[in-house]
Amino acid sequence: MALPLLMIVLGLIILVWSADLFVEGAAAIARHLGMSPLLIGMVVVGFGTSAPELSVSALSALQGNPGIALGNAYGSNITNIALILGITALISPISVHSQVIKKELPILFVVTLLAIVQLYDGDLSRLDAAIELGVFVAVMAWMTVQGMKKPSADEFEQEMEVELEQHAMSEFQAWIYLIAGLVFLVVSSRMLVWGAVSIAQDLGVSDLVIGLTIVAIGTSLPELASSIAAARKGEHDLAVGNIIGSNLFNTLAVVGVAGVIHPMSIPDEIINRDWPVMAILTLALFAMGYARNGNGNINRLEGSLLVAAYTGYTLYLISTVAGA
Repeated sequence: MALPLLMIVLGLIILVWSADLFVEGAAAIARHLGMSPLLIGMVVVGFGTSAPELSVSALSALQGNPGIALGNAYGSNITNIALILGITALISPISVHSQVIKKELPILFVVTLLAIVQLYDGDLSRLDAAIELGVFVAVMAWMTVQGMKKPSADEFEQEMEVELEQHAMSEFQAWIYLIAGLVFLVVSSRMLVWGAVSIAQDLGVSDLVIGLTIVAIGTSLPELASSIAAARKGEHDLAVGNIIGSNLFNTLAVVGVAGVIHPMSIPDEIINRDWPVMAILTLALFAMGYARNGNGNINRLEGSLLVAAYTGYTLYLISTVAGA
């Protein structure tokens, strides 16, 4: 088991590093192409921070491990809201002012409801997956339209502008970052999936549980790093925007791509346990985003409750494995 553990650790380290390269390169290229900071933040960075989930889930589906693919996508959504936003709020209470983000929150909740409609019959067919990808394209089109508008002094755009200026680079360097990030994303994903599958087989644990825990936490590390860094700089809208964008990509694109590659049966646990947790957390994020007369806020108490919810969920998963 030592080699699979080593592959997981090395895979996660390279995955986080390569995702950072990919995001910085993609954002810089988009900037050189004349895209607005708002559009870069909504589309390019949202896709980039979900690149680890996409690569790991696509590879898992190709190798016939759909449990890891689904667990990675939904587990990452749970991790993003409960663990990452919770820890971020504990470090620095989060205020949400951006009107763009407040428009994305209801879309995320509707997309979460769509997920259960697609899964409830116990199968994710290629048609179901294609529908999710179609909705993803529609959401991206809406984001593009929003990003091309010029909202007056939207906080999310201002914070994205600051980040782009701090990570400015030449177009040649941006392409190097992008290509290197993609290559190492694929390599690290193979290492991580192989290690996760090997450990699951050695311990007799389902691929789904491994995907919901080790893999989900690992592929969410880029969101953790970027959200904490943004919150410490006072860029609260950027921290929340990273999570919303990532969850939209995970629910639609990551599951959609995996389902197109490998149609899969849906374990009862996802319908009865994991989706309800994801939906409740998404609803809680929606409520916190509009609380206090429309001025969203996640304070330290709410952050501690989110972390406690994640801890309780993870302990429950471990108890089900131990009791199996």
